[in-house]
Amino acid sequence: MQIEDVRRSALRALIPPPRLRLSEWIESEIALPDGVSAQPGPVRLWPFQREIADAIGDPLIERVTLVKPVRVGFTTLLTSAVASFVANEPSPILCLLPAEADCRDYVVSDVEPIFGASPAVADAMSDERDESGRNTLLSRRFPGGSLKVVAAKAPRNLRRHNVRVLFIDEADGMEATAEGSPIILAERRTLSFPDRKIVMGSTPVFEETSHVLRAYARSDGRVFEVPCPDCGALTEIEWQHIVWDDGKPETARFRCPHCESEIEERHKPQMVAQGAWRPTRPEVQGHAGFRLNALVSLHANASWAKLAAEFIGAKDDPTTLQTFVNTILGQGWRGEGDELAEDELAARAEEFGLSGIPAEVLALTVGIDVQHDRLEATFLGWAESGTMLVLGHRVIWGQFDDEATWAELDDTLRTRFPHALGGRMAIDAAAIDAGDGASMHRVTAFAMPRTRNKVLAIKGASGNRPVIERAGSKTKTGARLWIVGVDTVKTQLFGRLSQAGSVRFSADLPPVWYEQATSERAVIKYRRGQPVRSFERVPGRRAEALDCLVYAFAARQIINPDWERRRVELAQDQPLRTAAGPILSSKWMQR
Repeated sequence: MQIEDVRRSALRALIPPPRLRLSEWIESEIALPDGVSAQPGPVRLWPFQREIADAIGDPLIERVTLVKPVRVGFTTLLTSAVASFVANEPSPILCLLPAEADCRDYVVSDVEPIFGASPAVADAMSDERDESGRNTLLSRRFPGGSLKVVAAKAPRNLRRHNVRVLFIDEADGMEATAEGSPIILAERRTLSFPDRKIVMGSTPVFEETSHVLRAYARSDGRVFEVPCPDCGALTEIEWQHIVWDDGKPETARFRCPHCESEIEERHKPQMVAQGAWRPTRPEVQGHAGFRLNALVSLHANASWAKLAAEFIGAKDDPTTLQTFVNTILGQGWRGEGDELAEDELAARAEEFGLSGIPAEVLALTVGIDVQHDRLEATFLGWAESGTMLVLGHRVIWGQFDDEATWAELDDTLRTRFPHALGGRMAIDAAAIDAGDGASMHRVTAFAMPRTRNKVLAIKGASGNRPVIERAGSKTKTGARLWIVGVDTVKTQLFGRLSQAGSVRFSADLPPVWYEQATSERAVIKYRRGQPVRSFERVPGRRAEALDCLVYAFAARQIINPDWERRRVELAQDQPLRTAAGPILSSKWMQR
C-alpha cells in the first residue's frame, strides 16, 4: 500500500490543470456525421457510459476494465477516449485488436470518422504535419505523440513500441503466440511511464479462460444499479428479473426482486437515468472495473421485448444460447457438456437413417476421414430449425492410394437417398480430411475436379478460428485447401450433443460410432502462463467418428439452402430444373 501511495502522490504532481471531464469533453467536442451513426450529430452519452468515460480520463486510475455486451456503445466511447488523449494529452498511444482485419476495419469505420468529427483532433492528426511520410493507415504521428493500431496475432509489432496509453479491445478474442500472451506483451510496453493508462474491454467468451473476467476480478468490481419506480430499491438488472407472459415475449417486463412489482419497458429510460455504479470491492484503488449487460441499454434493438424474443429463438441450441449469454448478458460461457457419455447418446437413437430420411431433413452433408486402409464417412441431415440428425456412418475399405477406393467414394457421393417426402435426396456438400501429409495429394486430386459440387479438401487447425475458411495459399501441387477450426467446431458440437433434441441419432449407427464420437473431452491447460481451453483424447479411444462429425458440421457452413424450394424438390422424383434463359435457335444446329 505504501508503494501505491507514493505512486499516487507522484501522479498528482503530474496532473495538469483542471479541465473538462472526459464525458463532458466527448459531448462538447464530438459530433458524428451521417452514415457513421444511426443518430448523427453531437454524441450524447448514456448515463452508464459517463462514469466509464470519466474513469478512463481520471489520471489517478491506472487501469479500466469493462466487461461488455453488444449494443452499449463501447466502440464509440473507446474511440472518443482515444481522440481525447490525442487532443488533450498527446503521448504514445497503442490500440490492440485481435487481428489485422479488425485493425483496418476499426480505423476505417470508427477512428477516421470520429477523429474527423473533432476539429482539434482532425488538425492534430493531419497528414500534412508528417513531413517524413511515415504515416500509414494503422500508424499516425501527431505533435507530442503517435497512434498505432496493432493486431495481437503479430507480436513482433509490440516489441518496437513504448506507449503511455494502451487500449485493448475484444481481449477474449486474443490467443497466446509463440512469444506469449499479446496482452501481457502490450502491457509491458507501458512500464516506462509512471502515468500510464491501460483500458481493456471485451465481450467474455469462456468463463474459465476469459482475459476480461480475470481482469475484472482484480478491479473494484463496479455494477450498475437502477432504482425500482415503486419501492426505490437499487438493483442490478439481471436476466432472472425479466419475465413475460407464456409465448408472448412482447410483454417482457422487469420484476423487482425487492417488492415483486412488475415494471414495464417505458420506465427503463428514467430508471437508467437515475442509476449509479456501485463498487463491490471499494478497497481496490487505481483499477476501475465495470460490468454491463444489454438489459440497461437504451438502444432500440435492446428492448426487453426484443431480447426476450432473441432468447426464445436461441435457448434450444447451445451454440446460439452461448452467443446470447456472451453478447447480450455479458457473461462467460461455462462450457457445459465438456465430457460426453457414449451410453447417453446411444440411448437417444431413433428409427430413421439413410434408407429413409425424415421429412424435416432438408440438407445433407458428409464428413470423410482418411485412414491408410479405409475411408470413413458420417452423414448429417439438417432441418430448417437447425436440428442436426446423424443419419448414418459408412466405411469404405481399401488403400488410400488405390483408385478403386476413390471410385467407391465417388459412387457414394453421387448416391441419392430415399426421402420421406417422396423424392430422393442428394448430398449438398462433403469435406474430406487432407491433413495427413501422405494422403494430401490423393485427397486434393479427388476434390479439385469436384469443387463445383462442394466436395472440399480440408485441413484441421486448432485455436480460435472460424468454422471453415479458404486457405490463403495453395499447396505445392496447386491445390486449394479449406481450413476447419476444429476447436471451434468441437466446442459447438459438445454443446449440441449434451442437449437432447439438438442432435438426433439414427438407430443404424453401430456402438463403436458412439465410443469414437465421445473420444475427446474439453480441458483447461496453461500455455505460456495463460489458461487455454482445448480438447484431449480419452486414453484408449479412436476418434474417426468425431473427426467425421467435425468435418460434416463444417461443410454445413458452405451451403445456403432455399428451404421452401427444397421441400418442393424432395416431393418429386426428379430435382427441379434451374430456371432457364431464353432459347436461341440456330440453323447450324439443324444441319
